[in-house]
Amino acid sequence: MVPVSVATDPVGVAALLAAIAAGIALGTVSGLVPGLHANTLALLLAATAGSVPGPRVYVGAAMLAAGVTHTFLDVVPALALGVPDPAMAAGALPSHRLVIEGRGREALRLSALGSGGAVVLAVPLSVPVTWLMVRLYPLVTAHLSLVLGGIAALLVAAEPGWDRRLGAVLSLAASGGLGLLTLDAPVAGAFPVSDVLVPLFSGLFGAPVLLAAIEGEGVPPQADAAVTTPRRAVAALATIGTLCGAVVGYLPGVSSAIAATLALGVTAERGPRAFVVTTSGVNTATAVFALFALVVFGDPRTGVLVALDRASVPLALPSLLTAVAIAGVVAAILVPRLGDRYLRTVGRVDPATLSVGVLVGLLGLSALFAGPLGVGVFAAATLVGHLPPHTGCRRATLMGVLLVPLAL
Repeated sequence: MVPVSVATDPVGVAALLAAIAAGIALGTVSGLVPGLHANTLALLLAATAGSVPGPRVYVGAAMLAAGVTHTFLDVVPALALGVPDPAMAAGALPSHRLVIEGRGREALRLSALGSGGAVVLAVPLSVPVTWLMVRLYPLVTAHLSLVLGGIAALLVAAEPGWDRRLGAVLSLAASGGLGLLTLDAPVAGAFPVSDVLVPLFSGLFGAPVLLAAIEGEGVPPQADAAVTTPRRAVAALATIGTLCGAVVGYLPGVSSAIAATLALGVTAERGPRAFVVTTSGVNTATAVFALFALVVFGDPRTGVLVALDRASVPLALPSLLTAVAIAGVVAAILVPRLGDRYLRTVGRVDPATLSVGVLVGLLGLSALFAGPLGVGVFAAATLVGHLPPHTGCRRATLMGVLLVPLAL
């Protein structure tokens, strides 16, 4: 534990705030990079954390602030470029509908409200949810394959119509087979850490959307930023997203994309605005619940917390929760401010040029993180990533890339 003097010493407080500010800056940059997954950021943090001077708790606060900020800002490239972080995959297409309708600025604010509401709700809910999970955890882990298989079945059942359900089965099977073949592949890139998830996620979720966007008309002019969803509805949707985020925080193998898709089964009738709020809430709530799960079970559930664990960061909840809270407030302000500019800038660029440029960037990231094999994985993942748009199922079924190997 961290000495109490950290909280009362002005120098210690200043150092903690400086670390949080650095983490927010890093998370802002990473969140705005198309196709850069939060786990990739975490691996880079884990590789460099050992060389960062200062007490480990400050390093941990910076890492956690970066991860939380990333979960807020990753909606921006998902809206503007169609390249979602996998955690935003379930709500990507409904978000695009709002952009096409000229309501992208409203979508940004709805996302900020969903993520911000999740931070506010997740902290007090973490105590009773953790108490419940301590009692259920032995039962869940003893039947984990059945639990994950049940979640896969729910993903299929959530699709409307038998044609789409068949597409979901194909998507789960193909992405699961790809995961079985590649997750343990011996990759080596130029960075201190290698990561096959970068080419996998970039190909599955980013490249198919970009290839389709080459023939598109780009981002149309956006109307005013007024939020038309009632406050009570936003609060209810953020609560649903937060509760589904608890599933990700405590269950191994269940990603934010899967939890968001399950949440969308509850909110599907409420339209694309509900998609945006719920998905954003799931994505951000995961960071909070997973922190409590790490403290209680000692098992990191997200990439950022794996990095935290590898860096031997002391689990001082007051300091780490302070990082979460401050990052959440700042990121909620940054989403509309930076997002509006992002949409305007992208709207001025030729869509074909922009799409090809981002594709080249994703290919480069794949090579840097996973070497020549990563380029091949990127190509294979791109082929598999075309299954959902061709069959009409949701892109979140591509999370079979993790779900199937873990279930087996």
